[in-house]
Amino acid sequence: MKDPSTGRRSGHQAKPAAHKPVSLKQLAEHLGLNPATVSVVLNDVPGRSIPQSTRDRIKNAAKHLNYQPNLLARSLRSRRTLTIGILVPELGDGYHTQVMSGIGDQLIQAGYFYFTAHHRHKKGLIEDYTRMLIGRGAQGIIAIDTLLEHPIGVPVVAVAGHRRIEGVTNVQLDHRRAAELVLNHLHSLGHREIAFMRGQPFSSDSDERWKGLVEFAQRLKLEIKPELVVTLDRDISSPELGYPVVQQLLAVKQPFTALVAFNDLSAIGAIRALEDANLHVPDDVSVIGFDNIKVAAFTMPRLTTINQPLEEIGRIATQSLLNRIHDTMPPRDEITVEPELVVRDTTGPVRSYR
Repeated sequence: MKDPSTGRRSGHQAKPAAHKPVSLKQLAEHLGLNPATVSVVLNDVPGRSIPQSTRDRIKNAAKHLNYQPNLLARSLRSRRTLTIGILVPELGDGYHTQVMSGIGDQLIQAGYFYFTAHHRHKKGLIEDYTRMLIGRGAQGIIAIDTLLEHPIGVPVVAVAGHRRIEGVTNVQLDHRRAAELVLNHLHSLGHREIAFMRGQPFSSDSDERWKGLVEFAQRLKLEIKPELVVTLDRDISSPELGYPVVQQLLAVKQPFTALVAFNDLSAIGAIRALEDANLHVPDDVSVIGFDNIKVAAFTMPRLTTINQPLEEIGRIATQSLLNRIHDTMPPRDEITVEPELVVRDTTGPVRSYR
């Protein structure tokens, strides 16, 4: 018998439209089962005796009817959102992108979502975004090249972090070892007149990297001349970063045979500035970068640099954060990663005519 108001036969449940997602309750009604039974099957809850034929029927119907679980409701019940917040200065090419790649891969493998907020090193935004991410349920924070000033209230891992803060694990490169590799390499090639780029004051690694270079230069009895030191100040992630500061160096008219750049992008810009001044790399000036971003192996000439295993650093940071969240290992205040010198084509011996 048909119901005149719907045109459907009474005593039968209407089949939900397949193109619209159905709720757990609708799916259970369609199958004629208890919603708790359907939930147990779809969430693979162990220890429940449900026939395999019933399990197959539930899963097939869920797929056919486009069942979508309410993850928000589930996370509120369990108080686990499976969400991580990531703070990063910017989303351009280079260092930050490769670290993010390692983080993303590790979080996906662990079944976590993540939100990213870029702050351009602005203190107010760092504070606002941190509160916003936690307010939206982030169980932890990964801060990349971000200056943190106080405890946050959730587990935190700081990539390139150098401040001791309660609840924060710092993952950082051994910058003293990196300085040793850089200066030993140039010194062994006969370079004594070396120019240096210091990083931007807002960059987390700037001070530690510079301290390492100064310390090891003293051990080598290598003079760092003030007129051969320039400081980056622009908040950009392109080779344009290194071009104007090398122009400043050249304008001083103080000869140098090698240049230690702050990172690979500034090194690439430096090479362009030197070539535009009719100085050839490495015949006239050797150039060494830092980070070993992917493009470093494809520049002309290919860039000698210090390798930071950026994607691996991202994975290490992520696993450390998950360990803190789940309390699976004793928390660590600091994790140090070893650098490696990658010698390519932009460094060479001092020529006799210099």
